[in-house]
Amino acid sequence: MADAALATEPAEPLLQVNNIEVIYNHVILVLKGVSLSVPKGGIVAILGANGAGKTTTLKAISNLLHAERGEVTKGNIIFNGERVESRSPNELVRSGCIQVMEGRHCFGHLTIEENLLTGAFTRSDGSANVKRDLDMVYDYFPRLRERRGSQAGYTSGGEQQMCAIGRALMSRPSMILLDEPSMGLAPQLVEEIFEIVKKLNESEGVSFLLAEQNTNIALRYAKYGYILESGRIVLDGEAKALRENEDVKEFYLGIGGEGRRSFKNVKHYKRRKRWLA
Repeated sequence: MADAALATEPAEPLLQVNNIEVIYNHVILVLKGVSLSVPKGGIVAILGANGAGKTTTLKAISNLLHAERGEVTKGNIIFNGERVESRSPNELVRSGCIQVMEGRHCFGHLTIEENLLTGAFTRSDGSANVKRDLDMVYDYFPRLRERRGSQAGYTSGGEQQMCAIGRALMSRPSMILLDEPSMGLAPQLVEEIFEIVKKLNESEGVSFLLAEQNTNIALRYAKYGYILESGRIVLDGEAKALRENEDVKEFYLGIGGEGRRSFKNVKHYKRRKRWLA
């Protein structure tokens, strides 16, 4: 019986964020008691409008806040069983957690292949392994193989997003923090990128925490979601349950019980949004 009980215990999360607060410039409180977790092999979405605190949450985890005069002032962040708030971004990448920044940040003057190889700068396992992983990235992103010699700055937005994800893969991460992967891309490209994320999760075992305004597609691919508003998590749950939640349908998917609604009726909007009560 004891063995059976142990078998049903949930696995320890790969990432655990516990009640963190983030302040910019020692004054501006941006995140207020945010807690979330990502299981090993999971895809978890942070959802919300622009300015809700999604990017700040990812930067708090990846330790990129200091470059913007931000800091975690309360709570803690545990990755792979160890607290990581005091680690440098470089150390965190070496431990297996890397962020793909919003806006498809590539080195525009370098070729696609040179960009990808910069992702392996923390590795010390030899050029043969790096070459093997480069081929793996090209297998997942065949378009990058075709454009491998092109300067990244002259490739399309979709190709740059693929390059940014591929570069992160070259560090051999166990978790990727993916910030707004759909931003500025055509719907067909968004679908293609999310399909690749799904394949990487299933075939390579990479866990994803993605921040996304496109709630519809995020909840189709994520297994669990957290909704942020004004720096607080106001709702969380299994992706299927969030898709069926009436408030999520109305305020994030644009669909209510009577079809699509207009947000011009502010009184109705605030009355229906239960967490504002």
